[in-house]
Order: sequence, then C-alpha cells, then structure tokens
Amino acid sequence: MGAMAVAMSLGLVLLGGFLCRLLEDYILQRRSKKLPPGRMGWPYIGETLQLYSGKPNSFFASKQKRYGDVFKTHILGCPCVMIASPEAARFVLVTQAHLFKPTFPASKQRMIGPQALFFHEGPYHAKLRKLVVSSFTPESIRGMVSDIEDLVLATLDTWEGKKINTFAEMKKFAFKVGLMKIFGREASIDIADLNQAYLNLEKGYNSMPVNVPGTKFNTSMKARQHLSKMIEKVIQERRVRAKERPELPNLLQTLLDHEDETGRLSHEQVVDNIIGIIFASRDTTASVLTWLIKFLRSRSTLLESVTVEQEGIQLKKPDSDRKLTWEDMKCMRLTTRVIHETLRVATVLSFTFREAVEDVEYKGYVIPKGWKVLPLFRNIHHNPEFFPDPHTFDPSRFEVPPKPNTFMPFGNGVHSCPGSELAKLEMLIFIHHLTTKYRWDLDESKTGIEYSPFQVPQEGLPITVERK
Repeated sequence: MGAMAVAMSLGLVLLGGFLCRLLEDYILQRRSKKLPPGRMGWPYIGETLQLYSGKPNSFFASKQKRYGDVFKTHILGCPCVMIASPEAARFVLVTQAHLFKPTFPASKQRMIGPQALFFHEGPYHAKLRKLVVSSFTPESIRGMVSDIEDLVLATLDTWEGKKINTFAEMKKFAFKVGLMKIFGREASIDIADLNQAYLNLEKGYNSMPVNVPGTKFNTSMKARQHLSKMIEKVIQERRVRAKERPELPNLLQTLLDHEDETGRLSHEQVVDNIIGIIFASRDTTASVLTWLIKFLRSRSTLLESVTVEQEGIQLKKPDSDRKLTWEDMKCMRLTTRVIHETLRVATVLSFTFREAVEDVEYKGYVIPKGWKVLPLFRNIHHNPEFFPDPHTFDPSRFEVPPKPNTFMPFGNGVHSCPGSELAKLEMLIFIHHLTTKYRWDLDESKTGIEYSPFQVPQEGLPITVERK
C-alpha cells in the first residue's frame, strides 16, 4: 500500500510538472523572449538525473563548452540559467543584485527553514546579515584561537596510530567549532544527537521535495523537526538564564538580545537561522580541510615548506607558553596561500542559487522572472584565462591578488558567506598542529572523487596517522 501511494504521488507530481512546463513554454513563446541556449530535459525532473548521476563538474563543463558562458537547463524541479564568467557573476551577485533574490530549490528551503537569511533580501536580510556578521568578524573570533586550538589537539589525539576517515572526522571537528560560536562554551546540548540529526537532514540535500514515507526528503524533514525541538530547548534554557552573560559571545545570544522598532525576532526566525548557520558551517569547512590534507601529503616538497613555516612559529615561543595567538596567524603566509589554492582547485561550493524577481535582459538573452540563476564558481576558478594551467596545484599563483571576480570561494556581494574568516582560522590552526606534531599517509588505492553533496576525495580520504 505504501509503495502504491508513493507511485501515485510521484505520478501526480510528474503530471503537474509536465502541465506546468507546457504552460511555461507557451507563455514564453507568446512573449517572444529569447532564452539562453540549452536543453530543459524531462518535465519536472529536467536534467537532474544527468547532473547527479555522474560528475556535476563534468555536466557543467560540457554545457559551457557546447553553449557558452550563459545557458539554460532544468534541475531539482526548477528552470535555471547557468552563468560561467566573472562579468556575469558580478552582474548577478553585485551590480544588479537587486534583480536576483537569494533562493534555493524548495527542498532546501523547507529543510533549513523559510526564515533563514539565505532566502531573503531587503530590510529583513540586511538586519539578519548584520547580526550574523557581527558574530563572525575578525574582532569577534580572535578570542576563539585558544578554544579552537584545544579542539584541534583533542581531535588529533584521537587519530594517533589509527586509520581514519578524514572527511568524517573533519565534519565532527568543524561541527564542534560551529556549535561553540553559535551557542557558546556552556551550552547544554547533546552534540552527538545534534550531529546525527544533521546527518539525517543532509540525506535529502539534493532530493526532490516529495514528502511521503520512504523518500529521502521525508527522512530529512523528520530530522528537521528533531533539530527544531533540540534548539528550542536551548533557547528556553537561555531565556531562563537571561541575566547571565556567556563567557564567549555567541550568535544565539545575539539573536535573542536583538530588538529594534519592529520588536524582537520571532521564535521561528531564531530557530531557522540557527539551523541554517549550523548547516552552512560544517560540511564546507570539512570538505576544504579534507582536500587540504590530501593536497599537502601528495606534494612532499610543499608539505616540507609548510612544516618549516609552522615550526618557525613554534621556535619563537618560550617553552612555558607554546599556545598559538591571533598574531601568529599573520605569520602563516605560505599556509594561507595553500589554503587559497585548495579553495580554488577544490571549489567545494560549485555554484549558488539566485532567482530573477523580474524579467532580466543580459547580453541579448532574457532570464524570465521566477527562474533560478546559478553562478558557476568552479567553471570560473578553473578557467585558464584567469588561472593558467588551472588543474595544477600551485599556491604561488596567490602571491599576487587574482583578477576581480575570478576567485569567489565564499561567494560574492551582500550574500557572501559571513563565516569565511572563522573557516580560515580553523584551517590555519589545524594545519599548524598537524604538520608540526604528526605525519600521515594516504591510501593510494582511493584516488576517486565523491559528491555528498560537496566534492570530497573517495571514501572521505582514508589516512593513517602517527605522531612524529
């Protein structure tokens, strides 16, 4: 009975999608609009299967090669226009950003929560972004160096003498750092339970928004309900202890304390934004750290140079106090360039979603109102016109700043990632202790790439770790 219900639901969804496609095509033809070149695929499903059944990067690269820097497709139930040039990305994300609101497919919006700042623009977005950014500025995170260092040392201590799944371990690490900044040091929250809920949530990350039993999306929505209850409990406890000031300034307290002429943030606004920020802070940072470890170990000369830089920082410290400081980060110049090159080569954020709020003309084409627009960061980062020999890992290319709008690992414009500085701080501290205290070996039989949903090395990059 359950299987029949699922089949009937899917059939109705496909039929509805087909009828909507016919209506959409009819309206566009009547308007005589010139759409970008490309294919739309099957009704409702579009080219989603082609995108995620193989390598997404190859899908976009082949489209760009065939149709140019601007082309159309249909993925995750949405008609889309893909853009793959710095000029087009700046047009959408910066100069004409008011014509494109930030959005995600319906599945992602419902998983994270409709009040999350990612899905908004205008005064509400400006207010929320100001609050979130205030919690992630360099001034706000410099006091976290010691806390992050303690987490790094505790994490590495569990690796010694073992073969570990790097990506899985990095997700745990980045998750703990994110929770510390979001809830503070003293938050009474079950980290293991919260982490499992997020693992279940991400199962439906690229699923169709069909909320019936047995689907990945249904599993995700159940996990989302559980997450909401856990965060509600923390909020209630925090409000009971309203007069107590946390030792470490944190995002939750910032959101709860905020009050302006419109009043305080609603409960739903606080919960949705907390869920969204946690979601954004974990997998991306973990993916970059995983690639960073792979790229360093695969290049012995570069690894040696980075280790020398990090050991030099330690040698300048007295034996009585070897703890890292905020000022030490400024001395990690080579390591910073390695991180930048990892961000470029891996480009774990391959694209972002925007939606046209009205019909928009660009270079002779029309992007219809309501269509999704996806700036393809990976295609730009791997364009030989901006980065010669783009598939070669070469940190020296960042000895000079890249051309404007050609390097956007954290997005661009008013909707760029507010946590970029915290992510880089995590990476610098982790690499410092990994290179100065440990050696690691790769499993040479695992050389492939997986998408989960971000690009990561095969099987999460198994490595064997030993203390020096």
